[in-house]
Amino acid sequence: MRNNRMIRFFYLAATVIIGLAGTARIVYAQSLEPRAYSNAPTGLNFVLAGFQNSSGALLFDPSLPITDVDAKVDLALFGYSRTLDVAGKLAKIGVIIPYASLVADGFVDGVFRTRDTDGPGDPALYFSYNFYGAPALSLKEFKTFQPTTVSGFTFKLTAPLGAYDSDKIINIGTNRWSLESGIGISHPVANWTLEASAAVTLYTDNNNFNSGKTRQQEPIYSTQLHLTYSFPRNIWAALSVTYFTGGRTTIDGVDLNDLQQNWRTGFTLALPVNRYHSIKLDGSRGVSQRTGNDFDALGLAWQYRWGAGL
Repeated sequence: MRNNRMIRFFYLAATVIIGLAGTARIVYAQSLEPRAYSNAPTGLNFVLAGFQNSSGALLFDPSLPITDVDAKVDLALFGYSRTLDVAGKLAKIGVIIPYASLVADGFVDGVFRTRDTDGPGDPALYFSYNFYGAPALSLKEFKTFQPTTVSGFTFKLTAPLGAYDSDKIINIGTNRWSLESGIGISHPVANWTLEASAAVTLYTDNNNFNSGKTRQQEPIYSTQLHLTYSFPRNIWAALSVTYFTGGRTTIDGVDLNDLQQNWRTGFTLALPVNRYHSIKLDGSRGVSQRTGNDFDALGLAWQYRWGAGL
């Protein structure tokens, strides 16, 4: 009986996270994502709608040359994802489209400035592939599958399609492409799941920064650790921590003193409502930061799933 409960738990928890993984990362590449490498049946479709509020010393791009920042961001998220069979293993594809309202102020070269704007953020496409411990399974096969160690990799491509004004320092869009690649592993132990991952994010140049300047940024390297516990009635909760470093920038060839070395912690609570619907609450806080991440964030998301013979 206990094994059956565990199987049902992993089934519902996995399907909750597929559509939610990556949502906050549209704004911050260093968000916390427990269960990003979980298994699930193939042929499932997901639609997602979410909201996130962030406040504090934050920026859409934390390496911008601004001091004493105070900002509030309301972020709406819409997405779609699907599980696939690729070479006999589980894969996932998806897209996330954000829309944000931003109110911020701070000092740029000693001059106090304010920004109040709203518009679409940069959309992202993502692909993940679990190459170990996650065979491609039908819904019927998945119901009897025993959870085991899973390893996989992810790619996320963010396109420069968000609202951007080159005359402004702070923007919702970034006016550049970025590509994040990561690798991770998760391991179940009774009601617990341990997960670790590492990633690197690469950036193209912004050739229209602050009225025509060229802005370049070095890669950002990040690691994440998650500890998840399953409760009765298919509820799970996670505690997480992430560290990221790098991201030093240059403007027209001039190096800036903006190396990022930041820690964040967070929590996640997932609540399956029924076979088709689920909700998730998550929050995070900066613990130790060198640039641009002394902020609090709280988010709520709803997901609907169908397909695979549900």
